[in-house]
Amino acid sequence: MSFDVVGFNLAEGVVHFLKVFGGVFAAALFFAFLISLLKYGARGAGLFFLGIGRGCSDFIHTSPKRVWAITVLTWREAARKKALFVFVIFALLLMFAGWFLGGSVDRADLQVKNYISFILKAITWLTLPVILLLSCWGLPSDIKNRSLHTVVTKPVRRQEVVLGRFFGFTLVGSVVLLVMGTTGYFWTVGQVPEEARKELIARVPIYCDSLTFIDNAGVESEKGKNVGDVWMFRSYIEGATKEHASFQYNNLDVDAIRQQGQLRLEYNFEAFRTHKGDINERLLCNLVIVNNKTGTRYLLDRPIHVQEFSNRASDKTITLEETVSYLEEKTFTDEQGNEAQGQERIKRTANLFDDVLAGNSITIEVFSLDSGQFLGMARPDLFIKMPDRSFASSYFKAIFGIWLKMLVIIVIGVTASCFVKGPVATLLTFGIVMVGTTFNKLLRDLTTGSVEGGGPFEASYRMLYHMNPSTEIEASPLTVVMVIVDRILVGFLWTIQHLFPRFDFFNMNQFVANGIDVPWEATLLPSISVTLAFVIPCLILGYFSLQLREMEAK
Repeated sequence: MSFDVVGFNLAEGVVHFLKVFGGVFAAALFFAFLISLLKYGARGAGLFFLGIGRGCSDFIHTSPKRVWAITVLTWREAARKKALFVFVIFALLLMFAGWFLGGSVDRADLQVKNYISFILKAITWLTLPVILLLSCWGLPSDIKNRSLHTVVTKPVRRQEVVLGRFFGFTLVGSVVLLVMGTTGYFWTVGQVPEEARKELIARVPIYCDSLTFIDNAGVESEKGKNVGDVWMFRSYIEGATKEHASFQYNNLDVDAIRQQGQLRLEYNFEAFRTHKGDINERLLCNLVIVNNKTGTRYLLDRPIHVQEFSNRASDKTITLEETVSYLEEKTFTDEQGNEAQGQERIKRTANLFDDVLAGNSITIEVFSLDSGQFLGMARPDLFIKMPDRSFASSYFKAIFGIWLKMLVIIVIGVTASCFVKGPVATLLTFGIVMVGTTFNKLLRDLTTGSVEGGGPFEASYRMLYHMNPSTEIEASPLTVVMVIVDRILVGFLWTIQHLFPRFDFFNMNQFVANGIDVPWEATLLPSISVTLAFVIPCLILGYFSLQLREMEAK
């Protein structure tokens, strides 16, 4: 596994939502009031407040029966448009996929990963485009065919039309996703060879709270050595030196670990060899468990052989039983009590739960033992394994993530179709999905200052004078103006960034494919929060857009 897992802070998320939603809503009201005054003069103020009052009244008197009627109507329209024919394409893929995914069972982990990745990607790419097109073309087609006229002339409010479309397309997508997801699960379990089915698991990891690197001088830093790897995910420690990595675990649930009767650690360290040596000889490392409460250091009595060429979880698992054998390091002293050269290691035993894990807080230090070789690691590369869960639980959590992503696309697509025509709504929704999927990280880096070179004006200034991003600009009145303007633009970008959903939260396929249980705080909770955060604003925007839209326009 080569991805970091960071928990989601719900309180901060709510604050961000209130800031963005409150700011955008206030700006929308201000411009709507201003346009009303410019268009209608003095009576524009009365019309503005009348429209706001009518909107509040309509939302309060929403009828579930009318919403359900439009939901059923949307389902029937989707069935008439042959949207459910996507099952045929999915069935054809399953019929012939086994020919190309089958292979040697010597790499059972990779074989299982290929099957799971294929089925989840197939479900995603068959479901989401169909739902996007349906949600973007539904209302414009009704307006063009004048079938919506018979609805709005009845006592049906505009928000009920929008809600009915939300629920109708969600019902269509849910049925499609349920059938595909269930079929895909049984297909995966049935297609995976018998020898590889033991890899169909959902490991439950406890990641460290922090990772620090300590150099030979004892100085701590967030990064270790850079060996020139293009991918900067891991940092490295040098072998046969005092350099080591320190994984900090706080607030451990010792009772849960006690119930499984052992402490299981899984690592995914990466080796970097400065000389070939014996390529068949695995690199060695030592693990030292430090009890943060007592300060006692427990050096495991056997070095760890780093399985750099294996991806099997069983090959990279370290199991500590209730009785732990460790080496106590005793420093020699001379007759005057001064520290002498050399150390003595005495083999001792300790109780895992009463001694090593006492206080619910430990630090695991990793030392590389091979001279001239480097060991790379990142925060998720060493974790504590809790009892495994079933593959089905993790798999259907990923299906639920696809369903949430589908729901966001439906909400955005229906809202866009309330004020623009079908082709434009499709392009707009597709653009929002692309920005939220691929460019959201770039926007976050720009707003947080992670990108070197400063803001837009400062970056343009550096390009004009061919200045390196790390070179400081001399202080002048121009630089002061540049900084002020860049701050305003960054604030604007901060708002724009939060108008696009972060679709990276919804990608749970990587967890399932790597045999990791889908975490609640890192993926499920933020995915649910993002979905709910877009439903309410889009419903309000769709209502007022449909209220102001000319139904006779084609």
